[in-house]
Amino acid sequence: MRYEGAVYRPPSEAGSLIIQLTIGCARNTCRFCSMFKDKKFRVRKLEDVVADLKEMREYYKDYLIRRIFLADGDALICKTEDLLYIMGVINELFPERERITMYGAPKDVLLKSHEELVKLREAGLEMVYVGAESGDDEVLEYVKKGATHAEIAEAGLKLKAAGIKVSVTLISGLGGKKNLVNHAVNSAKLISEMKPEYVGFLTLLLEPGVPMYDELRKGEFDYLKPNEVVEELKLFIQNVDSEGTVFRSNHASNYVPLAGTFNRDNAKLLKQIEEAEKRSTYRPEYYRGF
Repeated sequence: MRYEGAVYRPPSEAGSLIIQLTIGCARNTCRFCSMFKDKKFRVRKLEDVVADLKEMREYYKDYLIRRIFLADGDALICKTEDLLYIMGVINELFPERERITMYGAPKDVLLKSHEELVKLREAGLEMVYVGAESGDDEVLEYVKKGATHAEIAEAGLKLKAAGIKVSVTLISGLGGKKNLVNHAVNSAKLISEMKPEYVGFLTLLLEPGVPMYDELRKGEFDYLKPNEVVEELKLFIQNVDSEGTVFRSNHASNYVPLAGTFNRDNAKLLKQIEEAEKRSTYRPEYYRGF
């Protein structure tokens, strides 16, 4: 198995077989992200990917591999025929597999036709992870996300129209104090428009080497305090309308772990937040991290 550099996956893929179809992130411009800064993006040779799959089949010959995650940051950017070829190999080698998943940048989704996405779903692509980060256009521009609110919403709806599940990631605190309200409210609007199957809320943690960390050190950007992060999250939940969406804010970076389903559990989630606010029971900084 030829993993290159650090390999990242969503929390829900902890038990999945991870295969690098690409190396790095095709855009790699987000000003808060340090994940792929040490990698120059490229699509791996298909024969190398197939060799890895065959090696893993032999290694796990006595195990059932139910889930396969195609990494790195932009697997969906690959040509549709190449994705179909690799998924065909997966289906041949791992007939027991239940799902195939990958990251997909909004503009990569929009470059695929509906027919292409349907073919990918029929080949086994069950879900795409979309890193929206925010629904506020000012925040998206500031962090150089490379997509607008409208484009992210369109991408999510396009995936759903093809029968592919959508898992959206948002980042609390990304707009700093200045954009706390707009970040929360417009992110809620985005999710209300998309109505994805899953939403995960992380809390911003900046690492040395990224532009926003430098701004933090210079006093040009401020982390939200725990009570402000919780206030932002409360505003988001108060404004979201996405019946049936599974919501998680229980990542290690979060001050208050939350889990529920919109809209059924909105009142319960808000009550949990209010209890945390009253008692100031926030996760200590030394427990927060990736």
